[in-house]
Amino acid sequence: MSKRAFDPCRLDVAAFAEAAGELEGHWPLAALRRLADMEHREASAAAREQAAWVVRGERRKATSAVVQTWLHLSGHVRLPLVCQRCLQPVLTALDVQRSFLFVEGEAAAAELDADSEDDVLALTRELDLRELVEDEFLLSLPLVPKHDECPIPLLAASAGAEPSLERPNPFAALAVLKGASGRG
Repeated sequence: MSKRAFDPCRLDVAAFAEAAGELEGHWPLAALRRLADMEHREASAAAREQAAWVVRGERRKATSAVVQTWLHLSGHVRLPLVCQRCLQPVLTALDVQRSFLFVEGEAAAAELDADSEDDVLALTRELDLRELVEDEFLLSLPLVPKHDECPIPLLAASAGAEPSLERPNPFAALAVLKGASGRG
């Protein structure tokens, strides 16, 4: 018996889980536009890599009458983000590993998701796996990307220098202009 081919961009989750399917692949960052928007603008092409992912479907008996549909996802990508200290590219590894329980209907998914620690989604005949993978990578982004040690030394305030307490009057330039126009 031959294995059924599944399209990751139009995945029939129920059939995939029933077949205990497994898919894996790579997508270039350009195919994950929202994630690619997070890249440092000046990062070298060598710093970019493809997003690797693996997904496995499973049907699991929860009770004697209820069979659950599960999707297990893992992915990895290294992304050049903007270091929030030195503003240079910082290569950041993003690793995701999530499992999703699929149920019939949005209402049932919302109700179960609120009461469960599991991630619950509504069952659909055509799930865009690329979008789900990208969502999970976006959720795994660090709040403040930064180098452990920045490659460019940061400017530190001089030890002996104290900030000036006297600020220049912003209207001093106007006084000079007024004085010059009053002479003519």
